[in-house]
Amino acid sequence: MDLKAILAQDNIILPDDFFYNIQKYKEHLFKWNKIHNLTGAKDSNSIDEFIYDAVFPVSFLPKAKNLLDIGTGAGFPGMILALALPDTQVTLVEPLTKRASFLQFIKADLELDNVRVVKKRVEDMEAEIFDIVTSRAVTDTQMLLNLSKNFRDEKSKLLFYKGERVYDEVDESIKHKIIKTKNRHYLLIGED
Repeated sequence: MDLKAILAQDNIILPDDFFYNIQKYKEHLFKWNKIHNLTGAKDSNSIDEFIYDAVFPVSFLPKAKNLLDIGTGAGFPGMILALALPDTQVTLVEPLTKRASFLQFIKADLELDNVRVVKKRVEDMEAEIFDIVTSRAVTDTQMLLNLSKNFRDEKSKLLFYKGERVYDEVDESIKHKIIKTKNRHYLLIGED
């Protein structure tokens, strides 16, 4: 998988330093993953698929002042979105020490002024309103709606990275859109 070519083919506009930063991120992830088992993706192709999956929404997300990623893990999607959206303040919430430490290391190594790492459960965070709230592989949609309630208002967008079961998790009373790619269903909730 040539990540750069595929993203270009999909007309995803990224900052000039995106691929340099992604390369550094991947190098660190491989090193840390050997010791700390941060993610199940162990080879370059798997990591590239995770990166593509994380960054694809840049093609349809509105500009945002700030973004909250619930349960960032090793950086998917929050850290990747931070690299793709340097003008957006990105808050990464990750309760596990080893993952939060990795995210903090990446923030420092890549000198990312637009990243804040919060090492706690999202339920323990102070309320704050974000333009966009994202989450991938954390829990079902209803629980994510509950977890995000202190971090959004009527203008906020919610972007949940889901699988095919998304259709069972969202009812028609919630204004939403589902954007499908080969391996992912993106659930976008919020007014257009």
